[in-house]
Amino acid sequence: MEQTIKLVESKYKKTAILPFEVGDTVKVWVKIVEGERERLQAFEGTVISIRGKGINRTFMVRKISYGVGVERIFLMNSPRIDHVDIIRKAKVRRAKLYYIRGKSGKKARLVERLGIKIPKHSDLIAQEGNLEKVSDKNVEVLPKEEQNNEIAAQNVADAQVPNNTPESTEENK
Repeated sequence: MEQTIKLVESKYKKTAILPFEVGDTVKVWVKIVEGERERLQAFEGTVISIRGKGINRTFMVRKISYGVGVERIFLMNSPRIDHVDIIRKAKVRRAKLYYIRGKSGKKARLVERLGIKIPKHSDLIAQEGNLEKVSDKNVEVLPKEEQNNEIAAQNVADAQVPNNTPESTEENK
């Protein structure tokens, strides 16, 4: 019985889903059908909960629209979801962020996690031949000092490009 359930679920389960967590700001691209045509609509907000497992996994996204809080629950494996982009990652200590409902303005802000490379949806498309779930183990985390050192080294390398124009060689003679 359990094997047949897993077989049916595997047919509908999405394999290319970015690894977002509670607290992350995401942009969910939802397919909207209007008559005969279909378009994509973005819903951008903070993930306040993730629940369930398998094909029944859902996540709740909250945003403020014209001063009113709007929450929407999405089915993770829904065919109506085109893809999910991660805008920023936040540092949270809770599995559910329901307390944000009572906060507004600066009190509702979450502390951003710095030094984390955020995977993009286009990276998953590039790996289309090898469709695997991107995990946090594949994400490279650099301390802030190393990031600054890499940027400084890149700037120095860009500044040391030799000038081999014909005018500069004639002036040297």
